[in-house]
Amino acid sequence: MDKTPPRHGRTGRPIDTDKLDRVVAEARRGMDARAAGYREQALKLFPWVCGRCAREFDRTNLRELTVHHKDMDHDNNPPDGSNWELLCLYCHDNEHQKYEERMAAIAAGRGSGSDSTTSPSTTHRPFAELESLFRKKD
Repeated sequence: MDKTPPRHGRTGRPIDTDKLDRVVAEARRGMDARAAGYREQALKLFPWVCGRCAREFDRTNLRELTVHHKDMDHDNNPPDGSNWELLCLYCHDNEHQKYEERMAAIAAGRGSGSDSTTSPSTTHRPFAELESLFRKKD
């Protein structure tokens, strides 16, 4: 039985699945190479302790210690490690879950971001008149 190749949804042209497989495999190899580089560097820079739960690691369980990118950008790998922290698998998953929930809340209009581009500026100033109250007592 002859299997017809999948077709592009918009153009209707056949998709070259072999080329697609090659591109995906190459991207994965590149990602793995970058990850290995910054992981090795982070393990040399930092003590083998989870930055959240303080669990200690040694060579027998080191595979359970991950490198977390503080800004969530896996391509931001400064040589000084300032964008990394070592987290155990569980704490790392928790950090990413919190991030996803925060992004979903922002998208739904229920939260605010950490920078001024995603959150409205605050207009309420609860202590604006405080200084004048102190002056009146003098």
